[in-house]
Amino acid sequence: MWKFRNLLALLILGALLLATGIFAHPVALAEGSAPPLGTAASFAVLAGSTATNTGDTVVTGDLGVWPGIAVTGFPPGIVTGTIYEADAIAQQAQSDLTTAYDDLAGQACDLDLTDQDLGGLTLTPGVYCFDTSAQLTGVLELDAEDPDAVFVFRIGSTLTTASNSSVSMLNSADPCNVFWQVGSSATLGTETAFAGSILALTSITLDTGADIDGRALARNGAVTMDTNRISNVCEDALTPTPTATSESPTVTATAESPTVTATAETPAATAVPATPTAEVAVVAELPRAGGVAGAPSSPPTGLLTAAGIGLYGALLWFRGKNRA
Repeated sequence: MWKFRNLLALLILGALLLATGIFAHPVALAEGSAPPLGTAASFAVLAGSTATNTGDTVVTGDLGVWPGIAVTGFPPGIVTGTIYEADAIAQQAQSDLTTAYDDLAGQACDLDLTDQDLGGLTLTPGVYCFDTSAQLTGVLELDAEDPDAVFVFRIGSTLTTASNSSVSMLNSADPCNVFWQVGSSATLGTETAFAGSILALTSITLDTGADIDGRALARNGAVTMDTNRISNVCEDALTPTPTATSESPTVTATAESPTVTATAETPAATAVPATPTAEVAVVAELPRAGGVAGAPSSPPTGLLTAAGIGLYGALLWFRGKNRA
């Protein structure tokens, strides 16, 4: 009996501990926060020493370098934004990049993934840390129900992806809210489909065919490209300029007022000479007062003349009868 009571007590205690979450694995992590990118927000590529390209790379957004001065390979590469070479804007962007980098490095770690490959994982919003290097082989899934949810990856040294690896956004997850703070350099393998903004202390290398929905921002070293697509999708979403002006319907509204022309087209000019002008005017006004769809804006001339003559004859007959 004593053993049964103790066993029952242990079972009840275990149930209470599970209910309070002491033994439960955390379901959701505390979310990170997006860093203040400042001037660097408009850049798809920003380098410290050089920005070099081989092949038909397309950079959607601005491209800049500071304190270095070399931008090579454009053309054949295409930049849809502006290229800033060692000027005040590129300098300010690098300063703002440093601020954002330090902000990410200072965020509290929710889950340590050191020595674990990112491939095959499905992660919810939070701050993930690697003491040394991070590796992606295969598919990493980032899953968020809230489009404003933030993913932060703090990496102690290098970030490397294997060929054909990818970062997949699930549900409402947004690459604009994914940030990779890399302690040294990042290298994306051939045909990698990457998502998020890479903020690297040293350099960023994109092998042939590697693409980024986000940004490649290197503080001190080079950004090296080879037939890539780097799309600052976040900056595109923040600049909805031409649509508002082109959709001003005021011009159409003014163009769509031919009612004046319609009213001007009621010239009862062919009315009967001299005598029954008042009566003819009444007859001419009838079609407009009725508002019948599809009726002509002014009655035919022959109809006006016949009606006027008939009305005039009726008046003469009526007067003659009264005199009689």
